[in-house]
Amino acid sequence: MSLAPRGRQNAPCTTSPSEPPGGGRVLTSPRTIVAGAGIGGLTAALALARNGFRVVVLEQAGRLEETGAGIQLSPNAARILINLGLGESLRPHATSPTALRVLNAASGREIVRMPLVDAERRYGAPFWLIHRGDLQAALTAAAAGQLAINVKLSARVEDFVVHPKGVTVATRGSAGRMEERGIAFIAADGLWSAMRQRLGYRAPPRFTGRTAWRGLIPAPEVAPEFREPLIHLWLGRDAHLVHYPVKAGRVINVVAITADSWNAPGWSEPASRADIVPRLAAGAWALPARALVHLPEAWLKWALYDRAPINRWSQGPVALLGDAAHPMLPYLAQGAAMAIEDAAVVAQCLARSEDDAAGALRTYCVMRRTRTRKVQRTAVRNGARYHFSGAGGWLRDTVMRTAGGARLLRNYDWIYDWRPPAT
Repeated sequence: MSLAPRGRQNAPCTTSPSEPPGGGRVLTSPRTIVAGAGIGGLTAALALARNGFRVVVLEQAGRLEETGAGIQLSPNAARILINLGLGESLRPHATSPTALRVLNAASGREIVRMPLVDAERRYGAPFWLIHRGDLQAALTAAAAGQLAINVKLSARVEDFVVHPKGVTVATRGSAGRMEERGIAFIAADGLWSAMRQRLGYRAPPRFTGRTAWRGLIPAPEVAPEFREPLIHLWLGRDAHLVHYPVKAGRVINVVAITADSWNAPGWSEPASRADIVPRLAAGAWALPARALVHLPEAWLKWALYDRAPINRWSQGPVALLGDAAHPMLPYLAQGAAMAIEDAAVVAQCLARSEDDAAGALRTYCVMRRTRTRKVQRTAVRNGARYHFSGAGGWLRDTVMRTAGGARLLRNYDWIYDWRPPAT
C-alpha cells in the first residue's frame, strides 16, 4: 500500500452525488463519509482523497477553530503528514527539538537527556513541536484545496443505516435533517464518540483522577534555558510538568498534570494561575518550575478520561478512528499520532478493497489493534512512573540516569520508526 495518488485523484469532483461543479460531469469514484473534522478526521479525508475517493466530512461545530495547545508530532505522524503534502505548510510553524530533558521536580536537577537532534536521519522524518491550531489550520486548508473533499459544518451525526450499497448517515444541523450516502463511514468523533455507542459499546469514559492544565507564554518572558528547542519533562510527586516551544519558538507551551477530583467532561474549561500554582507546592517543586507556572494568568484545564480497549472497531462499512476507537492518555504524546496512523491505514485498506468496504474495514481494525493497544498500555505505565515519589521516584531516576539518553531513545524506536504497511 502507498499514500501515492491513484490515477483518478485529479479529476473534477462533485460536492454531492447530484451537483457537478459548473455543470460538469458527475464522477463515478466511490464516496466515503467521515464524522469529525479534527486532526484524525481531516487526515483521513486527505488520505482517502489521495487514494481516489470522494469524501464528505461531517462536523457538528459551526466553524473550525484554530484553538488548543501544543502537540508533539513524532516522526511516525510527521511522515504521514509530509506524504500527504503538508510538509511545506507545517514546517514554518514547527520546532524540531534537539532533546527530551527529564528533570527531578523537587531538586531541579537533570536526570537524563534523550537526544532527538538526529531524529530525521534516524527515522526518516522530523520530530516536530507545533501548536494544535497551526496543525488544524494546515489540515483545514489542505482539505479546502481538494475538490474531492467537502466539509459540512453544523452537521451533527445522529445515526447510520447499513444497506447493500453501503451506508446512509443521518445528520441534523442548521439546515435541518439530512442524509449522506457512501460506500464507507469513518467515525472520528473523539473520546465521547456517539458512533462508538451506536456500535454497541455503551460504557462511558472513565475518569482517571487527574486533570491537565495548559497555558501559553510568550518566549521572551521565560528564562533563556526554557527558550531552547527542548522538551522539558519535570517528574514530581503525583504530578508532572511538560513545556516546549511552539509557533517556531515564539511561544512556550506548558502542560501540568495533577491529581484531582474535578471531572467535568469536555475538552477544556477556563482556569487561572490561582488554581494551578497551589498544586505545585514550594517544598515539592524547584523554583524554576514554579516560576514558569506563575507566568500565565489564564489557563485551560480538562479532566483526563480513559476507555477500556475494544476488540471490534467496525460493523460492516462503518469503523471508528482515533480516540473514538482507542483513546490515549497523554503520557506518551501519541494520541494525535495514532489517529494520523489510523487515517493512513484505513485509506489504504479501502483503496485496496473498495468493492468490499466491510472487509477492508475489518482488515484495518486487525492491522491497527495490536499496535494501538501497546501504545495505550505504554502510556498508562508511563503515567504511573512519572508520578512516583519516595523510594519509587529515586529508583526511577537512578534507572534512567544509568541507562542514559541514547539507550532510552531506543525504547521508542518501535513507535517513531513506524510506516504504513506496504503492499
